[in-house]
Order: sequence, then structure tokens, then C-alpha cells
Amino acid sequence: MLMVNPPALHLAAMLRAVAAGLIALMAVALWLPASAQAQQEPAAPEEVPVAGETDGTSRRVVVRFLTEGDFPPFNFYDEDGSLAGFNVDLARAICSELNTACDIKVRPWGELLLALRRGDADAVIASHAVTPQALTEVDFTDRYFQMPGRFAGPKSQEQTEISPETLESKRIGVARNSPHEAFVRAFFRSSAVRPFENPDLARDALLQGQVDYIFDDSVSLVFWLHGTASKRCCELKGGPYLEPKFFGDGMAIAVPKTDSQIKAMLNGALARLRSDGRLEEITERYFPVKIF
Repeated sequence: MLMVNPPALHLAAMLRAVAAGLIALMAVALWLPASAQAQQEPAAPEEVPVAGETDGTSRRVVVRFLTEGDFPPFNFYDEDGSLAGFNVDLARAICSELNTACDIKVRPWGELLLALRRGDADAVIASHAVTPQALTEVDFTDRYFQMPGRFAGPKSQEQTEISPETLESKRIGVARNSPHEAFVRAFFRSSAVRPFENPDLARDALLQGQVDYIFDDSVSLVFWLHGTASKRCCELKGGPYLEPKFFGDGMAIAVPKTDSQIKAMLNGALARLRSDGRLEEITERYFPVKIF
């Protein structure tokens, strides 16, 4: 049997301990530069928020709007064939506020809400009134515009307060089967309501003295009164009337019922546009004469 004396065993143990220590020191030396470099490297820059990120929702790089092209001054084609109007400018301002691209396409009025429900767009901005019937199909943002009913009558008329009593037996022209006819029949029951096939015929009747007043939406009346067709005959009388049952609860942007994110985004943008005066600036661009 091979015998190893105790001093030899002690020396071998010492050598193994020294070798282990050297290996540990080398590992520490290799680790330290890498660790120091990792600590000195700057953190990755944060991404610039885009639409939806500020409220914790997912990213959107474009908002797809639908509108209609033949309802001036809200949406129409200008002399150069470019899409223009109050709704169009508002949509672009919203996209700018959201820091996102804006895609605005035109569809016929009757197809707008159907296309929205089908997923062809994120929102419809085309002067839709918020009505119980519309709410069965889509959801709406906060209101961005009101279109009240107003009376108009000859400037030569004596200035009187407009009320059911003062208009008793007076002839009031309205568009047949319109909300304005329904309103007059409900609240001015002692007046002689004269329905016409469309608002233009009612206005012609006022020009010719066939009726004493006409009742219509304020926007249409203001543009008619300040245009050449009215021959500067008339002016607004009384009002405005904002009964939601007849005229809707203001205009709003239609959004899908299944997309709460887009509704929150658009509402946030509208609130900021309203608070800093940009919404009023866009409104005055298209409605220099007060309609309320």
C-alpha cells in the first residue's frame, strides 16, 4: 500500500485552496467591468405618447372618420373640389389634439351609421343629432353643437314677445312632417299652422305674405336671412328653442357601441378644444352670425 505522509497532504490542500482563490479573483475581475458598464449605460428613451396612451389605452396611429359631402356649412366640397366645412375642420383639430393621423372619407347620409356599425370607420362626424332612435344603433360623444328651432318674421312687424298667446291665430309656416311642425303643433295650438313640402316653400310663403312667421332650424334660417334669397325681408324672432324631444340633444360624433376607447379619446380632445377656445374659433369661422 502506498503511504502519503501528513505534511504532503497538508501541502496539497494548501495548493488546492490557492488555486480556488485565484479562480475566484479572476471571475470577480471579469465581472466588474461588465457590471460597471451596465450601470453607466443610459436608460432607453421613453416613447412619445400617441392617441390613447395618456389614458392607459392602447396605441392608435390614425382615427378614421366618415362624413357626408352635401350639407354646407357643416360638410361640403369647396370650389376646388376639396372636402371642407365645420365638421371637417373639427375632425382635423381633434386628430391634431390626439397627435394622430386623420382619415376622413365621404359616404351618402343613409350609409353612414351602417358603415360605422360594420367597422368601416372609428367615428362619424356629420351633424347627427343625439336622439333616442339613433342611440339604439350607435353611441355618441359629448355634444359639440346645438341646432335650436327659431322663428323668423318680417322686419316690418311690430316687435312682440314670441309666445303661444302673442301668436294666437297667426299663420306659421313649417316643413311638413318635420320636428318643427311637431313642436309648433304641440306648443302653439292656437296658431294657424301651415305645412309646406319643404322649408324653401315655407320661406317663399313668408316672402309673399302668405304666412306671418316661419319656424325652422336656426342654422338654415340664419343663412337664408343673410343670403340673397331672403331679399333682406326678415329677421329672427324669439327663441332659441332647444327641446331635446323635438330637436335632439345637440350634435355629437357617432361611435360604435363596442368601442369605449374611441369615445374616451374623442371626448378628451373635445374637452381640450373647448377649454382653450379652439372649438369656438372653428364655430365662428363658419357661423359668424350668432345662431343662439
